[in-house]
Amino acid sequence: MEQQEVITLLSSRELEKMRRVGRLAAELLDYLEPLVQPGVSTQALNDAAEEWTQARGAVSAPLGYKGSVIDFPRSICTSVNEVICHGIPSPDQILRDGDIINIDVTPILDGYHGDTSRTFFVGTPSPLARKLVEVTEEAMWRGIRAVKPGARIGDIGAAIQDYAEAHGFSVVRDFVGHGVHRIFHTAPQIPHYGTAGKGKKLRKGMVFTIEPMINVGTYEAEILADGWTALTADRKLSAQFEHTVAVTDDGVEVLTLAEAKVRA
Repeated sequence: MEQQEVITLLSSRELEKMRRVGRLAAELLDYLEPLVQPGVSTQALNDAAEEWTQARGAVSAPLGYKGSVIDFPRSICTSVNEVICHGIPSPDQILRDGDIINIDVTPILDGYHGDTSRTFFVGTPSPLARKLVEVTEEAMWRGIRAVKPGARIGDIGAAIQDYAEAHGFSVVRDFVGHGVHRIFHTAPQIPHYGTAGKGKKLRKGMVFTIEPMINVGTYEAEILADGWTALTADRKLSAQFEHTVAVTDDGVEVLTLAEAKVRA
Protein backbone atom coordinates (compact mmCIF):
# COMPACT_ATOMS: atom_id res chain seq x y z
CA MET A 1 0.00 0.00 0.00
CA GLU A 2 1.36 3.42 -0.95
CA GLN A 3 2.24 5.56 2.06
CA GLN A 4 0.42 8.89 2.17
CA GLU A 5 2.57 11.93 2.82
CA VAL A 6 1.39 14.08 5.72
CA ILE A 7 0.90 17.74 4.85
CA THR A 8 0.88 20.17 7.79
CA LEU A 9 -1.65 23.01 7.70
CA LEU A 10 -0.30 26.02 9.59
CA SER A 11 -2.31 28.00 12.13
CA SER A 12 -2.57 31.79 12.04
CA ARG A 13 0.04 31.95 14.82
CA GLU A 14 2.43 29.76 12.85
CA LEU A 15 1.84 31.77 9.68
CA GLU A 16 2.83 34.94 11.51
CA LYS A 17 6.14 33.32 12.45
CA MET A 18 6.61 32.33 8.81
CA ARG A 19 5.95 35.94 7.75
CA ARG A 20 8.62 37.20 10.14
CA VAL A 21 11.31 34.81 8.96
CA GLY A 22 10.20 35.22 5.35
CA ARG A 23 10.72 38.97 5.55
CA LEU A 24 14.12 38.36 7.13
CA ALA A 25 15.11 36.08 4.25
CA ALA A 26 14.02 38.67 1.68
CA GLU A 27 15.94 41.41 3.47
CA LEU A 28 19.05 39.19 3.47
CA LEU A 29 18.90 38.93 -0.32
CA ASP A 30 18.36 42.69 -0.54
CA TYR A 31 21.50 43.13 1.59
CA LEU A 32 23.58 40.79 -0.59
CA GLU A 33 22.47 42.19 -3.95
CA PRO A 34 24.85 45.22 -4.08
CA LEU A 35 27.73 42.95 -3.02
CA VAL A 36 27.35 40.89 -6.21
CA GLN A 37 30.10 42.45 -8.31
CA PRO A 38 32.91 41.28 -10.60
CA GLY A 39 35.97 40.33 -8.53
CA VAL A 40 33.99 39.23 -5.46
CA SER A 41 34.31 35.63 -4.30
CA THR A 42 31.30 33.48 -3.50
CA GLN A 43 32.92 32.86 -0.10
CA ALA A 44 32.80 36.60 0.61
CA LEU A 45 29.06 36.57 -0.14
CA ASN A 46 28.65 33.61 2.20
CA ASP A 47 30.57 35.30 5.02
CA ALA A 48 28.58 38.52 4.63
CA ALA A 49 25.33 36.54 4.78
CA GLU A 50 26.39 34.60 7.86
CA GLU A 51 27.44 37.75 9.74
CA TRP A 52 24.17 39.52 8.82
CA THR A 53 22.09 36.51 9.85
CA GLN A 54 23.78 36.09 13.22
CA ALA A 55 23.45 39.81 13.97
CA ARG A 56 19.66 39.41 13.71
CA GLY A 57 19.42 36.46 16.08
CA ALA A 58 18.85 33.91 13.33
CA VAL A 59 20.80 30.87 12.16
CA SER A 60 21.53 29.58 8.65
CA ALA A 61 19.64 26.38 7.87
CA PRO A 62 21.95 25.19 5.06
CA LEU A 63 25.05 25.18 7.30
CA GLY A 64 25.63 21.56 8.32
CA TYR A 65 22.55 20.28 6.49
CA LYS A 66 22.87 16.50 6.12
CA GLY A 67 24.05 15.25 2.75
CA SER A 68 24.87 11.91 1.16
CA VAL A 69 28.61 12.67 0.78
CA ILE A 70 29.28 15.65 3.06
CA ASP A 71 27.09 17.86 5.20
CA PHE A 72 26.59 21.20 3.46
CA PRO A 73 29.61 23.28 4.55
CA ARG A 74 28.36 26.85 3.98
CA SER A 75 25.55 29.17 5.06
CA ILE A 76 24.08 29.92 1.62
CA CYS A 77 24.04 28.33 -1.84
CA THR A 78 25.74 30.22 -4.67
CA SER A 79 24.99 28.72 -8.08
CA VAL A 80 26.88 30.38 -10.93
CA ASN A 81 26.12 30.07 -14.66
CA GLU A 82 25.71 26.34 -15.47
CA VAL A 83 25.18 25.38 -11.81
CA ILE A 84 21.47 24.62 -11.37
CA CYS A 85 21.40 24.66 -7.57
CA HIS A 86 23.29 23.87 -4.34
CA GLY A 87 26.52 25.53 -5.41
CA ILE A 88 29.00 25.66 -2.51
CA PRO A 89 30.64 29.06 -1.86
CA SER A 90 34.43 29.07 -2.24
CA PRO A 91 37.23 31.63 -1.86
CA ASP A 92 38.54 30.39 -5.22
CA GLN A 93 35.33 31.13 -7.13
CA ILE A 94 35.57 34.74 -8.27
CA LEU A 95 32.62 36.35 -10.01
CA ARG A 96 33.27 37.73 -13.50
CA ASP A 97 31.48 40.30 -15.60
CA GLY A 98 28.64 38.61 -17.47
CA ASP A 99 28.08 35.81 -14.94
CA ILE A 100 24.71 35.05 -13.46
CA ILE A 101 24.47 33.80 -9.87
CA ASN A 102 21.58 32.37 -7.92
CA ILE A 103 21.82 33.02 -4.18
CA ASP A 104 19.62 30.77 -2.06
CA VAL A 105 19.15 31.65 1.62
CA THR A 106 17.22 30.03 4.45
CA PRO A 107 17.50 31.70 7.84
CA ILE A 108 15.79 30.08 10.83
CA LEU A 109 14.10 32.45 13.28
CA ASP A 110 12.09 31.25 16.30
CA GLY A 111 12.19 27.73 14.88
CA TYR A 112 10.75 28.55 11.45
CA HIS A 113 12.48 28.56 8.04
CA GLY A 114 12.37 31.38 5.48
CA ASP A 115 13.42 29.94 2.12
CA THR A 116 13.96 32.18 -0.92
CA SER A 117 16.37 32.71 -3.80
CA ARG A 118 17.02 35.08 -6.68
CA THR A 119 19.30 35.08 -9.70
CA PHE A 120 21.47 38.20 -10.03
CA PHE A 121 23.47 39.63 -12.90
CA VAL A 122 27.19 40.15 -12.36
CA GLY A 123 28.02 43.28 -14.33
CA THR A 124 26.48 43.21 -17.81
CA PRO A 125 24.75 39.98 -18.87
CA SER A 126 24.55 38.60 -22.39
CA PRO A 127 21.18 38.94 -24.13
CA LEU A 128 20.59 35.21 -23.67
CA ALA A 129 21.39 35.34 -19.96
CA ARG A 130 19.09 38.33 -19.50
CA LYS A 131 16.24 36.58 -21.31
CA LEU A 132 16.73 33.38 -19.29
CA VAL A 133 16.65 35.21 -15.97
CA GLU A 134 13.62 37.31 -16.90
CA VAL A 135 11.68 34.28 -18.17
CA THR A 136 12.58 32.29 -15.04
CA GLU A 137 11.31 35.00 -12.71
CA GLU A 138 8.06 35.39 -14.65
CA ALA A 139 7.61 31.61 -14.73
CA MET A 140 7.84 31.57 -10.93
CA TRP A 141 5.18 34.27 -10.67
CA ARG A 142 2.91 32.38 -13.06
CA GLY A 143 3.24 29.36 -10.81
CA ILE A 144 2.46 31.48 -7.75
CA ARG A 145 -0.63 32.95 -9.40
CA ALA A 146 -1.97 29.42 -9.93
CA VAL A 147 -2.16 28.87 -6.15
CA LYS A 148 -5.60 28.99 -4.48
CA PRO A 149 -7.76 26.66 -2.41
CA GLY A 150 -9.10 23.83 -4.53
CA ALA A 151 -6.46 24.19 -7.22
CA ARG A 152 -4.15 21.24 -7.91
CA ILE A 153 -0.39 20.99 -7.56
CA GLY A 154 -0.26 20.20 -11.27
CA ASP A 155 -1.70 23.64 -12.02
CA ILE A 156 1.48 25.22 -10.64
CA GLY A 157 3.84 23.09 -12.69
CA ALA A 158 1.79 23.48 -15.86
CA ALA A 159 1.81 27.27 -15.61
CA ILE A 160 5.59 27.30 -15.18
CA GLN A 161 6.35 24.71 -17.85
CA ASP A 162 4.06 26.25 -20.47
CA TYR A 163 5.67 29.67 -20.09
CA ALA A 164 9.29 28.47 -19.98
CA GLU A 165 8.95 26.12 -22.94
CA ALA A 166 7.11 28.76 -24.98
CA HIS A 167 10.34 30.78 -24.74
CA GLY A 168 12.52 27.86 -25.83
CA PHE A 169 13.84 26.90 -22.39
CA SER A 170 13.54 23.67 -20.37
CA VAL A 171 12.36 22.97 -16.82
CA VAL A 172 14.56 20.95 -14.45
CA ARG A 173 12.87 17.74 -13.26
CA ASP A 174 15.33 16.53 -10.63
CA PHE A 175 14.63 19.28 -8.07
CA VAL A 176 11.23 20.49 -6.93
CA GLY A 177 9.57 22.86 -4.51
CA HIS A 178 8.67 21.56 -1.05
CA GLY A 179 6.71 22.15 2.10
CA VAL A 180 8.53 24.29 4.65
CA HIS A 181 7.83 25.53 8.19
CA ARG A 182 9.58 24.14 11.30
CA ILE A 183 10.95 21.49 8.96
CA PHE A 184 13.24 22.66 6.13
CA HIS A 185 12.04 20.14 3.52
CA THR A 186 8.73 18.32 3.91
CA ALA A 187 5.50 17.49 2.11
CA PRO A 188 4.13 18.42 -0.34
CA GLN A 189 6.51 18.23 -3.27
CA ILE A 190 5.86 20.93 -5.88
CA PRO A 191 7.14 19.95 -9.36
CA HIS A 192 7.72 22.84 -11.75
CA TYR A 193 6.31 20.87 -14.66
CA GLY A 194 3.15 18.86 -15.01
CA THR A 195 -0.47 18.76 -16.10
CA ALA A 196 -3.16 21.18 -14.99
CA GLY A 197 -5.89 19.52 -12.94
CA LYS A 198 -3.60 16.75 -11.68
CA GLY A 199 -2.01 16.21 -8.28
CA LYS A 200 -3.01 16.94 -4.72
CA LYS A 201 -5.61 19.58 -4.00
CA LEU A 202 -4.38 22.80 -2.36
CA ARG A 203 -5.89 23.70 1.03
CA LYS A 204 -5.78 26.80 3.20
CA GLY A 205 -2.79 26.71 5.55
CA MET A 206 -0.47 24.79 3.24
CA VAL A 207 2.94 26.46 3.00
CA PHE A 208 5.52 25.50 0.38
CA THR A 209 8.18 26.84 -1.95
CA ILE A 210 7.83 27.50 -5.66
CA GLU A 211 11.38 27.55 -7.06
CA PRO A 212 11.64 26.78 -10.78
CA MET A 213 15.06 26.04 -12.23
CA ILE A 214 15.04 26.87 -15.94
CA ASN A 215 17.78 25.87 -18.39
CA VAL A 216 18.88 27.17 -21.79
CA GLY A 217 19.47 23.64 -23.08
CA THR A 218 18.50 20.23 -21.76
CA TYR A 219 16.71 19.92 -18.44
CA GLU A 220 18.99 17.06 -17.42
CA ALA A 221 21.31 17.54 -14.46
CA GLU A 222 24.55 16.06 -13.17
CA ILE A 223 25.71 16.02 -9.53
CA LEU A 224 29.38 16.56 -8.72
CA ALA A 225 31.36 14.28 -6.41
CA ASP A 226 30.63 16.60 -3.45
CA GLY A 227 27.06 15.27 -3.53
CA TRP A 228 25.61 18.79 -3.71
CA THR A 229 26.59 20.83 -6.76
CA ALA A 230 24.09 20.22 -9.59
CA LEU A 231 25.09 21.29 -13.10
CA THR A 232 23.30 21.28 -16.42
CA ALA A 233 24.31 18.13 -18.32
CA ASP A 234 25.21 20.22 -21.39
CA ARG A 235 26.89 22.96 -19.29
CA LYS A 236 24.55 25.64 -20.63
CA LEU A 237 23.13 28.37 -18.40
CA SER A 238 20.55 27.78 -15.67
CA ALA A 239 18.57 30.29 -13.59
CA GLN A 240 16.29 30.01 -10.57
CA PHE A 241 13.91 32.12 -8.48
CA GLU A 242 12.17 31.00 -5.29
CA HIS A 243 9.49 32.22 -2.94
CA THR A 244 7.78 30.59 0.02
CA VAL A 245 4.00 30.92 -0.26
CA ALA A 246 0.92 30.15 1.81
CA VAL A 247 -2.50 29.09 0.55
CA THR A 248 -5.07 31.58 1.91
CA ASP A 249 -8.89 31.68 2.06
CA ASP A 250 -9.16 32.84 -1.53
CA GLY A 251 -5.69 32.74 -3.08
CA VAL A 252 -2.04 32.95 -2.15
CA GLU A 253 0.25 34.99 0.12
CA VAL A 254 3.94 35.36 -0.69
CA LEU A 255 5.79 35.10 2.63
CA THR A 256 9.31 35.93 1.43
CA LEU A 257 8.90 39.59 0.53
CA ALA A 258 10.59 42.46 2.34
CA GLU A 259 8.20 44.54 4.44
CA ALA A 260 8.43 47.54 2.12
CA LYS A 261 7.51 45.35 -0.85
CA VAL A 262 4.60 43.76 1.02
CA ARG A 263 3.11 47.24 1.56
CA ALA A 264 3.69 48.36 -2.03
